[in-house]
Amino acid sequence: MTTLLAFHEVDDVDHWLSSPRRSEFFGSMGINVRTFRDMDDPNRVGLILDVPDMAAFQEAMESEAAAAAMKHDGVRPETLVILSES
Repeated sequence: MTTLLAFHEVDDVDHWLSSPRRSEFFGSMGINVRTFRDMDDPNRVGLILDVPDMAAFQEAMESEAAAAAMKHDGVRPETLVILSES
């Protein structure tokens, strides 16, 4: 199991938090996700992801399904940063 910390900007935090797309996308790979919002920046959010298969995660993140889920949730993909626990 690999633990990742991801953060990025979104257009609308409330929409992002309430969207089922994140759970659908990551849940299908057995990834547990915890969500966070930046108290000082209303458009910045974060996630802690427990990833059982990094190869599957990396492949999925490059897919059209990931792009569609991010677009639906208002994610600004160019702001995405993912850190791996060391």
